[in-house]
Amino acid sequence: MATLYVGNLPWATKAEDLTRAFEQYGEVLSSRVITDRETGRSRGFGFVEVNDADAEKMVAALNGTDLGGRVITVNEAKSREAGQV
Repeated sequence: MATLYVGNLPWATKAEDLTRAFEQYGEVLSSRVITDRETGRSRGFGFVEVNDADAEKMVAALNGTDLGGRVITVNEAKSREAGQV
């Protein structure tokens, strides 16, 4: 499994929107849009978990494309280091 970072999302983007955009290029295992804890508003980025075999194809197909009127950034998410907050 690979986790893809998706940045510069429109504020109204929902997890289902990410799934719909990415499933055209392979299997989506899960997707989530990160929200502010206090306001519940989108923070403008999210993550999509996909099969390893589909990850590179999805990054190549979707990085720099338009989603909801904004040009999104898609790349493989960097893992958090132990102890990092």
